[in-house]
Amino acid sequence: MSKHSIEMTVNGHRHSGDIESRISLADFLRDGAGYTGVHLGCEHGVCGACTVMVDGKAVRSCLMLAVQANGRDVTTVEGLAADDGTLHPVQQALLDQHGLQCGFCTPGVAMTMAALTSDGKKPSEDELIAALSGNICRCTGYQGIRRAAAQLIASTAEEQV
Repeated sequence: MSKHSIEMTVNGHRHSGDIESRISLADFLRDGAGYTGVHLGCEHGVCGACTVMVDGKAVRSCLMLAVQANGRDVTTVEGLAADDGTLHPVQQALLDQHGLQCGFCTPGVAMTMAALTSDGKKPSEDELIAALSGNICRCTGYQGIRRAAAQLIASTAEEQV
């Protein structure tokens, strides 16, 4: 196998390595960089558990090769909360609205919501729900996640006033 030297910023920290070309971004983040909040479920892009942000856009890290993230900015669920431990608004909404249960899907759900609301974006509740349709959750019945999306939309609407 051929090896490639890569370097990327993950949650504000530089990470580098010499990796085989076939290594997924998810495997590099989990095994190479220690970001175990990146969960692997289906490993073919269906469940959404591995969702991270690359340059601010939500991507399935099981479908992206680590070499494709070379030189890019990656955010995992570990990078959402503030340095002082204050939860990101998405995390707070999921907590407030009981939008998590076993927690396996939660990082992917949080990253999908965070990507849609980053940089002051104000998606509608329908847009958030449509985006979340790519995240499979077997425990919550989705109602808490939907309420969290509504809370997030309401809080961004309050910020506009």
